[in-house]
Parts: sequence; structure tokens; C-alpha cells
Amino acid sequence: MKRALYLAAVAVVAIAGWLLLRAPGFGPAPESTFVLLDGSKQTTADFRGRVVLVNFWATSCTTCVAEMPKLMATYDKYRERGFDTVAVAMSYDPPSYVVNFSQTRKLPFKVAIDNTGAVATAWGEVRLTPTTYLVDKRGQIVKRYIGEPDFAELHRLIEELLAQA
Repeated sequence: MKRALYLAAVAVVAIAGWLLLRAPGFGPAPESTFVLLDGSKQTTADFRGRVVLVNFWATSCTTCVAEMPKLMATYDKYRERGFDTVAVAMSYDPPSYVVNFSQTRKLPFKVAIDNTGAVATAWGEVRLTPTTYLVDKRGQIVKRYIGEPDFAELHRLIEELLAQA
């Protein structure tokens, strides 16, 4: 009986581990086109060689608004070392609200509007905000956060990724 329970527990842990590794949020970042507030476009491929934080957010999301100063500080801390940030406003967020938020808070990083929802869909059917992805220099997603990240852990991970060739 104990052996059967042990084997069942091992199987559950193995399956859970496999599912976690196969879950959206790991592997190559999807090829996406980000439409920035100034009307210009950038693609996922444009960020190769840089560590990038892709943050899905909305002006109506209180956690998103609360974490924005920490995202700004993170960007300011690492941008000179090859780090970039793209804040992707969800399709339901009125563009005028996104522009106003970006301008009044002087967001220093790229802000994109996902009018059609295609970017959120490509990045794993993102529906919850904030959802944040950390992408390494090779274009691989190494971490996904749903909700506000643990910024101390995020900074350690950014440091590691920036140190890699």
C-alpha cells in the first residue's frame, strides 16, 4: 500500500513538472508585431540580443497601475545594459486612456496598444492582467508572472540574463 502511494505521488509530481515545462510561457517568444503609441511598429525579432520584459496591462487594473512605478524603476536600472520593456495595453483598454496614462506618468519604455487582441492571443491567450513575460537575448521566454512580480527575484533574474553572452 505504501509503495503504491509512493509511486502515485512520484507520478503526480512528474506529470505536474512536465505540464509546467510545457505550459504557455516557456520556449520561444511568439513572433508578434507591437504597435507603439507613436504609430511605429516593432517585432519580437527586433529585440533579439536584448533582455526584454513584455507586460500585459490595463489602465483599469489596480495591480497594473500599482506596479507601474516598479516597472519604470526596473527599466531605468537596467536599460543601459541591454534591457528593454514593452507595456502592452489590452484590447479592451480605450486608446485615449492608455495615451493619457503613458503621458501623465511619463512612462520611459515602449507602450503598445493591442487593438485586436492578436498579441495577447499569441502570447498564450493572455486574459489576466498584469501578465508579464521575461525574454532572454535569444528570444526565449524564461519566466512568466501572473500578477505583480516579486521584483527582487525579477531583478536577480534580469542580472543573470544580462550577464549571459
